[in-house]
Amino acid sequence: MDTLAFKYAIYDNCNSLHTNAYDEAITTPTEESVRRAMAIQLIINRELGSAKTENFIQGSFAIEELTDLVEEAVLAEFDRITERGGVLGAMERMYQRNKIQEESLYYEHQKHTGELPLIGVNTFLNKNGSPTVLPAEVIRSTKEEKEQQIQNLQAFWKRNEAKSEMSLKRLKEAAINNSNLFAELMETVKYCSLGQITNALYEVGGQYRRSM
Repeated sequence: MDTLAFKYAIYDNCNSLHTNAYDEAITTPTEESVRRAMAIQLIINRELGSAKTENFIQGSFAIEELTDLVEEAVLAEFDRITERGGVLGAMERMYQRNKIQEESLYYEHQKHTGELPLIGVNTFLNKNGSPTVLPAEVIRSTKEEKEQQIQNLQAFWKRNEAKSEMSLKRLKEAAINNSNLFAELMETVKYCSLGQITNALYEVGGQYRRSM
């Protein structure tokens, strides 16, 4: 049963429900596939929140209430930005950056305390840890590939050492004079690595450190 059909069944108060493992049609399911199938039910029942009210997708008051709450929050945020002189004024005061960091910190705190349950992340873990991401399914670079990238970078530096210093100097001058930095970057990246560019911009503009 797919996720959408499962949600319909839960919202209609189904008494018994089975979620198939992805390998069930061809072989005996593995523990990983069964846990993933169970996670679908657990996420909808315990994490998503939509199953906490009756007939969530059938003209429910909850949909209207959530819509109103989101709209109210968005308009309130617009007002806060307007009070700070609009988008540019708020950016000068680092309002957006600080807001994002505060919300991220709040989210991480909720996740670590368990107040925000995340199936397979902070609750319903197996003995080997989180089953949410299986190591075999994640593409990892080999040691040889990493070494090759380092060699490629060093070769790039050596190949462009005659032009990189002048390119970085023009980039720093563009930053100091408030010129079109993007246009200059399009030229700089031909001869300089990301690390070189970043350090050059740090030299003239400083590095942001949030006051905690």
